[in-house]
Amino acid sequence: VALGARRVEKLADIVGKINADGGEAVGFHLDVTDPNSVKAFVAQSVDALGDIEVLVAGAGDTYFGKLAEISTDEFESQLQIHLVGANRLAAAVLPGMLDRQRGDLIFVGSDVALRQRPHMGAYGAAKAALVAMVTNFQMELEGTGVRASIVHPGPTKTSMGWSLPAEKIGPALEDWAKWGQARHDYFLRAADLGRAITFVAETPRGGFIANMELQPEAPLADNKSRQKLALGEEGMPGL
Repeated sequence: VALGARRVEKLADIVGKINADGGEAVGFHLDVTDPNSVKAFVAQSVDALGDIEVLVAGAGDTYFGKLAEISTDEFESQLQIHLVGANRLAAAVLPGMLDRQRGDLIFVGSDVALRQRPHMGAYGAAKAALVAMVTNFQMELEGTGVRASIVHPGPTKTSMGWSLPAEKIGPALEDWAKWGQARHDYFLRAADLGRAITFVAETPRGGFIANMELQPEAPLADNKSRQKLALGEEGMPGL
């Protein structure tokens, strides 16, 4: 596996763990908002490991704040990361996949794209646009041997959300509850999302998973001692 991220020091830790567990991994700097960085990453990955069979496009961060309170530049940055960046990656690997008549494009969406959430308008708009792009890929790639899928995780314990200050997350949680979007306080783990993506990639040829939504399981309603989830692992560090 070839991993790409902006923070190469965090990337090196993950690569080391994969190799220590018997896998084969390399890591290279990648900034999906920079076309040259994307091209360099793909070229380095191919040189190191050979043809790219599966692309997982999951770069992301989010701006919390009401649309009236965030700047146009902040709004645009979400489109650049979640939509344009994902398109850059796909465009870079698609020619080889089309030539080989096989390959998988797997995009990380969000349940926010399916059910918009206040205080996440820029992120939600970008992820909703990503759904439209993936849907078009699915139609346009039909019959080529290249599959396009999108996986929508619900609330997930990663540094992207857990680093937000209380003055931002507090009002957001209140509004989510108001709109019926905070039914319980359980979160997915990064490993849960990883297993879902692996399941999509390993679907036997002849079929494909177009859309998958993954949500954290709620606590047992009749067991008050289980109202707080003991995750037992840290969230995946933001890269």
